[in-house]
Order: sequence, then C-alpha cells, then structure tokens
Amino acid sequence: MKGHTNNPNGRPKGKPNKITGDLKKFLKTVIDNNQRQINKDLKALNPKDRLLILEKFMSYVVPKQQQQQVIDFSHITDAQLNDVIEGLTENINENEQNDEV
Repeated sequence: MKGHTNNPNGRPKGKPNKITGDLKKFLKTVIDNNQRQINKDLKALNPKDRLLILEKFMSYVVPKQQQQQVIDFSHITDAQLNDVIEGLTENINENEQNDEV
C-alpha cells in the first residue's frame, strides 16, 4: 500500500531523515579534517573568486535578510508628508503617555 509505514505518526517535525543526518555528519567531518587545505585553497584564489566562495559559505551560516520594501516619497507633496510625520509624532506621544500610566 502506497504511503504506508510502520510509524503512523511519521517523523517528528524538525527531525531530519536518517540519510540527511548522516550526510551532514559526513560533510562536517570532511570539512573539519580539511580546514587547513581549505584555507590554503581559498588564499590561492584571486580576491573575486575568494569572495564568491565565501559568499556561498555564508549562505549556510548567516540567515538571509528579508527584502525590505522601499517607499518612494517623490510623489508625495510636502503637505502630505508633514501630515504623516505629525500623525506618527502623535502616536509616539500617546504611546509614551500610556507607558507612564
């Protein structure tokens, strides 16, 4: 029967499957055992290629930032912008007063 397993609850959420876990352990061991050679190889690269490789490594260590939406204020009049600033200032002042109470 398709999809039938001996574990009706399935694998717990967040737990990698055995192959993924074994592969991660293997890769960690390979990297740990070859750190000196990896450093030598990186130093032998030209700066541009070294930066590209380091950028790829970083994608596994540093979380990616979510893209921020940029607001284009060029179509807003000064009066409209002042209204927005005044509204924000009022909200900040109200919040500060509520925090004091």
